[in-house]
Amino acid sequence: MKKILLTLFICLSLLLFSCSKKDPIETPSTTTGGGAPNEPSIVFKIKFDSTLARLDNFGNPATIPAGNSAQSPVMHQMSAHYIELAADSHTQIGQGAILYHGDETTVGGTNAVDFDKAVIVGQNGTICTVPISNVTPGTYKWIRVSLTYQNYDIDFIAKTNGNQYTGRLASFVGFNNYITNYTIKTATIPIFNNKLQGFWGFETTIPGAPSNPYVYEGQAPGTTVPNPISSTSPVPAGSCVVTGGFPTPLTITGTETQNITVYINLSTNKSFEWRDLNGDGFFEPTDGVNAGDTVVDMGLRGLFPTYIK
Repeated sequence: MKKILLTLFICLSLLLFSCSKKDPIETPSTTTGGGAPNEPSIVFKIKFDSTLARLDNFGNPATIPAGNSAQSPVMHQMSAHYIELAADSHTQIGQGAILYHGDETTVGGTNAVDFDKAVIVGQNGTICTVPISNVTPGTYKWIRVSLTYQNYDIDFIAKTNGNQYTGRLASFVGFNNYITNYTIKTATIPIFNNKLQGFWGFETTIPGAPSNPYVYEGQAPGTTVPNPISSTSPVPAGSCVVTGGFPTPLTITGTETQNITVYINLSTNKSFEWRDLNGDGFFEPTDGVNAGDTVVDMGLRGLFPTYIK
């Protein structure tokens, strides 16, 4: 599990430029400036897939550690903060074609992702549309995407009656996140502060419970960030910059006449992982004497990009 080294990413973010974008909606289309109307563009779309490989931080197949259990959540929303194309495995982060960089703020003290201005999309949603004239012609083998927010359903067992229910979880995996408030499912929670990577809120409704919806919050120790080229092109720990290679390198000539759609295919294969106190394979947040099963990882388990020209 990677530790949060916030200072490194703050230094990195100062080197990068920000792109203009619309206010967040369910499936926005964010266009960077500089292109002529109707000119060919690269369209970046998010896709969730629980059948993709489950990887570790170094891009290797990952098993679930002894004492832990995991499940593949039902994804509803995701936000990305940074998109970069890299020519090869030796292209260092920040030295490739940076095509998108979301808003940041110091309102909460230290530099952080501005969650109020994050572009949040669902399945097949468009994160960013970039005119091809803004992209340096070349051949790109890799893509880096910094992920900052996830919203999904998970199954759990309630201690009150032993029945299984579904709850909604909102998790923040960016290096640092300034949040005024956030909505999990129906409950809106005020924060007005920075929250480091791993912060989450959970909402559920249990029939007969004294209070519904039931909401509680927590902090995971970190998140898995797969990077198959970490030995030659590492990313700052705590940044949640996931790296993936195109099956066939993406070539940009600058003479394209049609849009290129790039799919940011994210593995949700058992991406929600917890310390399973009784080893029964069920998430029981109220299990145990002093505390229940605890969340240990909420990271996406791999980036497998594809494109259509």
